Amino acid sequence: MSTDKNRATAAAILPLVGGPDNIGSIAHCMTRLRIALHDRSLVDDAALRALPAVLGVVEDDTYQIVLGPGTVARVTPEFEALVERGRSAGRPPGTAVAAVTAEELAAQGAALKQAQKARNSTPVKLFLRRIANVFVPLIPALIGCGIIAGLNGVLLNTGWLPAVVPALAAIASGFMSLIPVFVGYNTAKEFGGTPILGGAVAAVIVFPGVAKIDAFGQHLSPGQGGVLGALAAAFLAVRVEKLCRRWVPESVDALVTPTVTVLVSGLVTIFGLMFLAGEVSTAIGSFATWLLATGGAFAGLVLGGLFLPLVMLGLHQALIPIHTTLIEQTGHTALLPILAMAGAGQVGAALAVYCRLPRNRSLRTTIRSALPAGFLGVGEPLIYGVSLPLGRPFVTACVGGAAGGAFVGLCNQLGVAFGATAIGPSGWALFPLLDGPSGMGLNLAIYGGGLVVGYLVGFAATYFFGFTRQMLTELNADQEPIPATAPPATEPAMA
Repeated sequence: MSTDKNRATAAAILPLVGGPDNIGSIAHCMTRLRIALHDRSLVDDAALRALPAVLGVVEDDTYQIVLGPGTVARVTPEFEALVERGRSAGRPPGTAVAAVTAEELAAQGAALKQAQKARNSTPVKLFLRRIANVFVPLIPALIGCGIIAGLNGVLLNTGWLPAVVPALAAIASGFMSLIPVFVGYNTAKEFGGTPILGGAVAAVIVFPGVAKIDAFGQHLSPGQGGVLGALAAAFLAVRVEKLCRRWVPESVDALVTPTVTVLVSGLVTIFGLMFLAGEVSTAIGSFATWLLATGGAFAGLVLGGLFLPLVMLGLHQALIPIHTTLIEQTGHTALLPILAMAGAGQVGAALAVYCRLPRNRSLRTTIRSALPAGFLGVGEPLIYGVSLPLGRPFVTACVGGAAGGAFVGLCNQLGVAFGATAIGPSGWALFPLLDGPSGMGLNLAIYGGGLVVGYLVGFAATYFFGFTRQMLTELNADQEPIPATAPPATEPAMA
């Protein structure tokens, strides 16, 4: 039954994005179906937003349809199958084909893509987006292993099922012990190299034998440099490989290029990158610990208040390697529960909008449909469909996030340090991933308290300061839903 539902959702989406001939590529992340379009003008945005399964749409370098966690992973394969079937058949039933030639379609698509990139892309954002593309495919494994690690901690503390504890520890830790290999593989793939060569070079970092090697006057440690070292090593491998492809004759390329790539990149990694990346990783962990221990309340205020704007600018992607580094070092990232408060402020603001505009049935319907996803940490529908188009409620949502972040940060400052064992989920979905030395009960209580503070302050700030009199007069009437604006953004599931 669920398969039929997912197939029906895919079938409903396809004609509204111009049919199979308008699809260039298909991918998905935690919450969004990402489509590269040939002709943007063939998309029916209003009809897409009206579909029950669609939580919103976002335009960036790709056209992104927000379906929510879990759903998107099930709908995407059905969508891919329909597109492939439609292309092979020439035209699927019920799908309109644009009356343009292939040359015209390609020209229109290229012009639209170029215009979109000119508006929304900067070198910094493009680089951060590529870094995010390295880590986003790893998130499902991080979540699964994080939850298993939490379950194992409960069994260990309670003394239940002692025979199962070592097995769960192995399952939870296996992926994390090899995460540099996966990062190296994805880095090479993202930057145009051979993925397996990137993984091979990064594997040097976790090889136990590096403990016998001296670099910079000290023995190396397996895993030294972590994901940052893997990123650098794989990026170097891509550069070496491309240089080899340019100069090595084709007759010996299959032998010489991979050998030189792995050898040169491996030696530089062992005698340079592992040490340097290790120092940077240690500095990141020490700074995060010091920041929350000495200025936790203020740090939480700033991080919780600014996270939604960072998401809007696409700059939140820079935090992904930091989160992963902290998880490698301590088993959890203390920053994520603070950043998750931004989503709580957003929910509180949406509830206030709902109460302040009792006559705007369309907007209240949008809020009712988006709130369940908002409570679970999927913020796009509320951001793009409610607070951001209204303006002021977006600012007051940030105020709620700042208050919740300050609460969680203050508790860290008072000695109750905890974090999340994986990145990706937030809101209520983050509860199973909380971990810290103070015990699960206290961790849950503080995080839950932060969410309540974020809800209440976001609600109060929006209720009393989120509207001018003119806004209330214009909006407090039955009207069409406010169109969602779509500045460049990627996965704000960590909000």
